[in-house]
Amino acid sequence: MRIFWIQTVFLLFFLSIIIRLFYWQVVRAEFLQSQAENQHFTDTKIDATRGNILFSDESILASSNPVFSLYGLPKAIATDQKVKVAYLIAKVLSEDPTEVDTFAKDVTAKLSQNLYWVQLEKNISIEQKKQIENLNLPGIGFQQGSTRFYPEGSSSAHLLGFLGSDARGASKGYFGLEGYFDGELKGMSGLVRHEKDALGLPILIGNFFTTEARNGKDLVLNIDRSIQFIIEKNLKAGIEKYGAKAASAVVMDPATGGILAMASFPSYDPLKYFNYPKEYFKNPVVADQYEPGSTFKVLVMAAALNEDLVQPDTRCDDCSGPISIGGFVIRTWNNKYFPDTNLKDVIVHSDNTGMVFVGRKLGLDKFYSYLGKFGFGKTSDIDLQDESSPDIRPKSDWREIDLATASFGQGIAVTEIQMVRAVAAIANGGNLMEPHVVREVKDEKGSFEVKPKVKDKVIKDSVAQIVKEMMVAAVEEGEAKVFRPKGFRIAGKTGTAQIPVAGHYDPNKTIASFVGFAPADDPKFVMLVRYDEPSASIFGSETAAPTFFEIAKQLLLYYKIAPSE
Repeated sequence: MRIFWIQTVFLLFFLSIIIRLFYWQVVRAEFLQSQAENQHFTDTKIDATRGNILFSDESILASSNPVFSLYGLPKAIATDQKVKVAYLIAKVLSEDPTEVDTFAKDVTAKLSQNLYWVQLEKNISIEQKKQIENLNLPGIGFQQGSTRFYPEGSSSAHLLGFLGSDARGASKGYFGLEGYFDGELKGMSGLVRHEKDALGLPILIGNFFTTEARNGKDLVLNIDRSIQFIIEKNLKAGIEKYGAKAASAVVMDPATGGILAMASFPSYDPLKYFNYPKEYFKNPVVADQYEPGSTFKVLVMAAALNEDLVQPDTRCDDCSGPISIGGFVIRTWNNKYFPDTNLKDVIVHSDNTGMVFVGRKLGLDKFYSYLGKFGFGKTSDIDLQDESSPDIRPKSDWREIDLATASFGQGIAVTEIQMVRAVAAIANGGNLMEPHVVREVKDEKGSFEVKPKVKDKVIKDSVAQIVKEMMVAAVEEGEAKVFRPKGFRIAGKTGTAQIPVAGHYDPNKTIASFVGFAPADDPKFVMLVRYDEPSASIFGSETAAPTFFEIAKQLLLYYKIAPSE
């Protein structure tokens, strides 16, 4: 019996050893292998160079400059030499001579740590690197990296976004193109792995592995550098002249959907984004919602014409005075009324009562359908990170007064990019285009071209032509006719929308805008200009329209288009 228990104990003992060996050699094998590799190998990350962002002529809008991180090997520097080394480094890197002692003490403290490797300073310039190299200091080395460089300064800031850091301290693009194309721009980091000895120093004859970094791809934009300069210059002048709280503009090629220029103010410097309020970072053209006001009238008119519910010479039988609907009274913007007016003059005079007449002819079901066809209630899929889309309330929640006010652009919210591409459908014969800032993505292996994309055929060619002529008449006969460049046929429409505040509209605060395209018979561009709360005048015809026409005049000259009249 005693032998049995002894055998049992030995059996259990050996069984436990076998189980333990199985645990370490099979179950935990991968963990132990990784631990061993960490003890025997050192990994050094090789940063990829971030891709460039280029104007349409391939001049640089955003690029990367080489910078270097300075590191020290404390165990490779004699103790009595560390203070001297620290002071020599401090004299090169200290911007203020009075701070040399403080800087040197900080470096000395780092070099006195019981470490094999320590970072002394980040992002030093190539000139500073050369100065330190010439000192031939022991135990001092460099790692190359890069930092973002914006040669145009704050130009196109809202288009670009900026390069910041994520929660782990790694570089990451935010907003605009830097955010949307972060994956393509940042490339793929490389890796250097080498064996090390017990002291943590490289073994010269040990194993050495290298994975090369793959640099980021370049973006070639549709943005025209000259057009971008023109709209920024005129917006800056306009925001000061009209005392506006903010201003923005977008220029689009109606044939392709390519964004030729886009700017907003107030703006910021993408290199020093941290010095600006976070509210400045989003791009108002794609992120801000606003009520479009009378610029929306041309789209409602196009929908009614496309359904053959009205004709240009259809007479309004309800335009002789204010209209009462459900306890609300709708008036014209200047309290002038035109009995028995035709629909062309409804657009020319920007007649709210005439648009209520058109909206009733169209009806809620068709009106609601055309909102979706023109691209409202959903994002445009523009290639910028911060795009949003205002919601359109469910059709079941609409009342008669809602249809009436929406027919002249109040009580409905849009973004500028939605509005400009909807009007572009009138300019190009009825095609709703997908807007794109980027024309081409390329690297050393090749390139990918972004092709124009038609999202929908919204209205018939014949209807687009009719509405185009109405918009030309609005420019030549409307309130802003004094500002139009002589000899050119330009299609356009003003907009003045009151701003909703605490459940009602503020009569003294407006969004002033103007949307249009030129030349009307062969449009090269469609453009929207918007001012928020201009104080010089609340009307789009006296603020946004003059800026639109001044930019249009310069663009027609830039395109070498001669007057047709």
